[in-house]
Order: sequence, then C-alpha cells, then structure tokens
Amino acid sequence: MTKKLGVAIVGCGFMGRRHMLGFNALHKAGKLNGEVVALLDINAETANKLAEETFSLMGIRPKVYTSIDDLLKDDAVEALDIVTDPRTHHTIAIKAMEAGRHVLCEKPLSLTVKTGRMMVAAAERTGMILGTAENYRRGGANRIAKAVIDSGMLGKLHLMVELWAGGDDKIIISKWRHMKDTGAIGLDMSIHYADIIEYYVGPVERVWGRGIIAEPIRYTADGSESIVPTGEDALFASMQTKDGIDVQYTYLPSGLGKRYQQRSLHGTKGSMTVPPDRSDGDVVVYLGDRELTGADLVKELESRGAFININDVTKAVLGPDGTGGKGAAWADVDAGYLAVEIADFIDAVAHNRPAEVDGMGGLRALAVVYAILESGIANREVSVDEVLEGKIHTYQDEIDAAIEQMSKNG
Repeated sequence: MTKKLGVAIVGCGFMGRRHMLGFNALHKAGKLNGEVVALLDINAETANKLAEETFSLMGIRPKVYTSIDDLLKDDAVEALDIVTDPRTHHTIAIKAMEAGRHVLCEKPLSLTVKTGRMMVAAAERTGMILGTAENYRRGGANRIAKAVIDSGMLGKLHLMVELWAGGDDKIIISKWRHMKDTGAIGLDMSIHYADIIEYYVGPVERVWGRGIIAEPIRYTADGSESIVPTGEDALFASMQTKDGIDVQYTYLPSGLGKRYQQRSLHGTKGSMTVPPDRSDGDVVVYLGDRELTGADLVKELESRGAFININDVTKAVLGPDGTGGKGAAWADVDAGYLAVEIADFIDAVAHNRPAEVDGMGGLRALAVVYAILESGIANREVSVDEVLEGKIHTYQDEIDAAIEQMSKNG
C-alpha cells in the first residue's frame, strides 16, 4: 500500500474549511492519497472547530497547532496547504520549504511580486514542490475549451474576451478583501482570470490598463455596517500575448443591474463561448454554419485526436463531464474543483514533478494583474517581464512596506 502524504492545513477559517471539504471530496470518492494530519491557526478555537468537522467527515481528528514552529516539529507533517492571510504566505511557505516540507499555497501565491519571487527561489533552493492552489481551470468547461484551442479548431486566434460586469455595493466575501495592503478584491479575483488567460492563450507579454475603486463605500448584506475600501475593486486592460493574441479584460463587480459575463475566443475558422466558472453551462463552438456543443463537440474533438484533460480524479468528484452535473449545488462543485487541485499537488509530490500550477505559474498570474495596476500608475504600456524582474513596482511599494513593518512587529 502506498503511503499517504501527511498534510497540514494552515489557516482554518473560511478558505481553510473549503480546502478541508476538497480533501473530503477526494475521501468520499476513494481518491485521497493524502491525509489531513494537522491543522494550524493562531486561534485555537477556530482550529479545534475545524478538527471536529474533519473528524465527523473523514473519521480522523487532525492534531491542532497554534505555532508554525511547533507544527514543523511534527514528522507526520510532510506538506503544508497554506490558506492564510496573503500577507503571511511567503513567510510560512519559505520556513516550511527550508524545513523540508512541500507547499501548496492558496492564490494569490503572495501579496507582491517581490515576496512571490522569494517563494519561488526558496523552492528552487530546497528542491521542494511549490504549487499554487488555482482552481478555475480545473472545471470541465475550461478543460474542453482548452482542448478546442489546442486542436486548432478555431484556426489562428486573434482575440480573447474575459469580462465580468455588474454587481452591487455589498462587501464581497470579507472586509479585508477590499483593502490594498491585504489583497483587494480586484487583485484577488483577477488572479483567477489571469491564470485562465495564460492557460488558454499562453504567456501575456504586454499590458495597458488600470484599476479603480468603483464603489467608494461597501456595505454588509443587511446594511448595518460599512467600509471604505482602499484597494481597487475593478480592473480594465488590453493585453497582448507572446503569440500576438489580443486579450480584452474587464472585472467590474459594481453597479446595480444585470450581471454580464463573457469568456470568448475568436479565430480565423470560428469562435467559442465558455460558460461562467462553476456553472453547468456548455461550451459552444461556432464554425461557419455549424454549432457544436455537448456530446457533438466532444465527438468532434475526439475525431481530431484532441486531449481533453478530464482525468479519473475529476470524473470521480465532478462527474464524467467535469462540471458536477446539471443543477449541482455550488458547494459540491466548489469542493470538486478544490479536490482536483489538491490531488494534482499530492501526485506532484509523489512523482517529484511540478504541480500543474506551480510557483512560477502563480507568480506569473500575480505579475499579469500587477502589470495592469502598474500601468495605471505609470500611464503607459507595461511588460509582464518588467514586473516579474522588479523593474517596475511603484504600486506595490506601499504593500511591501506594510509587509516589512508587520514582519518587524512579529
């Protein structure tokens, strides 16, 4: 019997629980080649609550720690799944890798490119696996869309459109997600879409864009509390990839009215629309008078010898099409997406290979988003390489200074 990887979830709040449910989805499907052996949170009550829920679902109660140093003394812990405040990602990850532990880190990989580079360097220096927990690409629709692109069905690609417009003035998820020095929602969500863009059409090379605070005051759902955001909640950009494909990007979760989302690709032979992430919609390909979707699209892809990356784990937790099925509950689909990224990380450790989204993949997505924000400050086109190499960092300086001060304060 193959030994299961001992994993500690670091951060036991909202995202920590979601990751635990990802482990549980694998457990229920008989696909879990790891074990949650420990939990770490600075709040013991929060960690113990998650430990009890883990026991009720998987029959094993993880050890609870409140100190990273104590956790790393536990030989049963072979890898960390980090889902803490993004400001702390780099310090925890680097300490873990230097102690001989592999790391899966929730996106954003880090809060700035400077700290992200430190994480990637630590992985290279120690030989540990560093994976970025980026889950949107794991869904069946995105896997099929990627197969369509790679098959050449659309011909030479000219344009990708990634757009989310519409929302309201409510606090999204949590208050800290609206503050610049803790990871504003424009950054937090755009990381997902930057990964999708590079997954679909390759490395982004040049960016012209800006970020804005579209809602100057945001309220709790019941309107009893409000906050004044300091970080951008909306980003707009025109991008060009290294292959010369243009990308139009908008993330604007603001303004009353109907929400509109679009993910589409346009080439010399046809176009394709992709449904919103975690939805049960279908990819649709338009080739002249032909419209292909569902089983007909899969059949066409198979006839072209295309690879559809819906593996056995994906089928086990999300069904044969990798979507969770028509009408599936959001929570079940979410757990399935997270299960697939966790399973990939565990397999990467077992076979000493890079995770599908490794440290550099997470760092590149971060750099693409910061290229948008840096472009707005500089009022010029910015290359992603400039951001990756630290040649332009004005927007991030304030955040790096806050992180440094937090580190000094302990």
